[in-house]
Amino acid sequence: MTDKELLLVTPEDHDDHDHAPDDFTHLGLGVDAGMMTRSVMDRRRVLSLGALGVGALLGAATLGRGALAGGGGPPLPPAGGPPPGGIGGGPGGGQGDADTVTSVNGECTTLPTETQGPYPADGSQASGQTVNILENSGIVRRDLTRSIDGGAAVDGVPLTLTMTLVNVATNCAPLSGYVIYVWHCTPDGEYSLYSQAIVDEDFLRGAQVTDGSGQVTFQTVFPGCYAGRWPHIHFEIYPNLATAAQGNVNQNVALVSQIAMPEDVSRAVYADGRYSGSVANLNRITLASDNVFSDGVQAQMPRVSGSLSTGYTASITVGIQP
Repeated sequence: MTDKELLLVTPEDHDDHDHAPDDFTHLGLGVDAGMMTRSVMDRRRVLSLGALGVGALLGAATLGRGALAGGGGPPLPPAGGPPPGGIGGGPGGGQGDADTVTSVNGECTTLPTETQGPYPADGSQASGQTVNILENSGIVRRDLTRSIDGGAAVDGVPLTLTMTLVNVATNCAPLSGYVIYVWHCTPDGEYSLYSQAIVDEDFLRGAQVTDGSGQVTFQTVFPGCYAGRWPHIHFEIYPNLATAAQGNVNQNVALVSQIAMPEDVSRAVYADGRYSGSVANLNRITLASDNVFSDGVQAQMPRVSGSLSTGYTASITVGIQP
């Protein structure tokens, strides 16, 4: 990725490991998802639990990840080991992992592993720093258009993204209880937590636990197009909450890949004044010249419908072999 102005910070500047027991903001993914399904336990009760109580809640959320996702799904792999796909983040291209598929026109076809890029905020070292937004409570959310804790909001064309996770080993049956983390750039082509102007923001990043239908849905904005890359959305899939909270380390990621946005929809969106810089960048790139999608994108391009005035909906099905 090119032409990006970065503010390189030290790991200490993003150290979210040491917090007082009553710091609800940084209790992590387990408590985050647990709170989404335990409406009877309000914020005050969680704060009164103390360190040991929070630890118990985290354990319950992890052990009960099938219930968190709505139940009904197949058993999940143990938290101690990764699924066969292993960690992603290698260079794009080629045939990808044989274990990963996506449903295209009703058939299962291979979805390649792609690079996570230089702005993942997933605990891996990138762009000279290590940031793990997955440690933070609040990252499990549907609406990505505003920073966690009520920070700044992003103004762009609305996009509703639904992803369905399936098991290729069982005729693409839905997988519940997995964590899908997505992130993408702003209409200006900037990335929160990395680009200098928005280094203190964390919008356009979020994770959800797949439900009984294997689905997650995010409310976001259509990504912009910056120099050297086709319009895209990044995502990572983790087998459970415990591994997701650790981030992209120790080969605990089931899949790292990217979604390619359709050209016709992108051009329609970029006619909006909020995407003024994207038009010229899109004119200088093609799918054939993109360093990630040049080997083919059929499996990585979602179905998109909608309009500039009402917003767009996109859907894609992704499969793995646990």
